[in-house]
Formats: sequence, structure tokens, C-alpha cells
Amino acid sequence: QVHLVESGGGLVQAGGSLRLSCATSERTFSGYAVGWFRQAPGKEREFVTTNGLTTYYADSVKGRFTISRDNAKNTVYLQMNNLKPENTANYYCAAYPLYGGPNRGAGNSPESYDYWGQGTQVTVSS
Repeated sequence: QVHLVESGGGLVQAGGSLRLSCATSERTFSGYAVGWFRQAPGKEREFVTTNGLTTYYADSVKGRFTISRDNAKNTVYLQMNNLKPENTANYYCAAYPLYGGPNRGAGNSPESYDYWGQGTQVTVSS
């Protein structure tokens, strides 16, 4: 079982930045693909970005959001710049093992992931 903990959410004005963190005690975290998803009230969970064998971003965040890893700290980050009110949502990180399992596709579907954090709220004011 991989336990994920998100942090770094908060309230920010439009145009501002936040950096979210997804931390785990899993020492082999470098062997996992990690994705970020978000969910606003009344909406479905939405893909933001994933980092596994390759990195993908949703079109809506390309050029503004960046996913990165610090494997020494078993932490994945989501740097979010030029935030917009429509980015307001609860942000979740998720993970699945890269090797030894079924083909997960591009990793842009929530169904691809085995492990989820509890989420961190991001609110962008206009």
C-alpha cells in the first residue's frame, strides 16, 4: 500500500502561483508513475498531468503547470503559475507502479491509478 499526502494548497489571486507537493514514505517511489488530477464541486475528476515513462499535460495547463520529482525526498511537485479562477478545485495526486503490471495507457485516466491522496484545496480568486 502506497500512502500519498498532498500539501501546498490555499487561496491565491488570479495570476498567482502555488506549488503543490505529493509526499510518500514509499522508498521505491521512482518506480511509480504519478499523476495530478483535480475535481471541482459538481464536476468529474479531471486530468492535469502525469509523470511516468513520459510526461503529459492537459491542454488547459500546458505552459503554466510543471510536474517534477525529487526522488531523494520521495516527493512529486506540481508548480502552478498564472492561476485562473477556473483552476479552483481539490487537487489530488495518484500513483501506480510503472513495471510489472498491466498497460495503463497514457496515464490520463483516473482508472489507471491504484493509489490516491486525500487532496488539497486550491482556490483562485478573481
